[in-house]
Amino acid sequence: MAKIELNMITQRSIEEGIAMEIGKTSPQYFEACSIIEMNPKDMKKLGILANTNVRVTSEFGTVIVKAVEPRQTCYPGLCHIRQGVWANQIVPPITQSTGEPQYSGFIVTVEPAEHEVIKSALECVQGAVGLWKGVK
Repeated sequence: MAKIELNMITQRSIEEGIAMEIGKTSPQYFEACSIIEMNPKDMKKLGILANTNVRVTSEFGTVIVKAVEPRQTCYPGLCHIRQGVWANQIVPPITQSTGEPQYSGFIVTVEPAEHEVIKSALECVQGAVGLWKGVK
């Protein structure tokens, strides 16, 4: 199966901000934040089309999100996940003594996961603290 390494940048967006005001368990928040924006050339390297689920893994965690074509400038080798519950699954907790995690500029591996399900915000949070058991 194809895998590629990309440089991750998490960022805020208008869609994420609006959805956050509605609620982090809302369908709007899920749609706004459970995505990864990727350059079409990188999607082609992976052999995927837009709206395909992918597994994104850093040295600190993994998350399933939907790959979409970029809604902003995204050069080959770069990818974006909006700051929030899904990005927090992979963000390095390293703060460099600033108190802020390293939200940008870390390497992730992206691979197709078309048959995997994207967890809800609640499932992600519960999983991060060991409470989510999944469906058996």
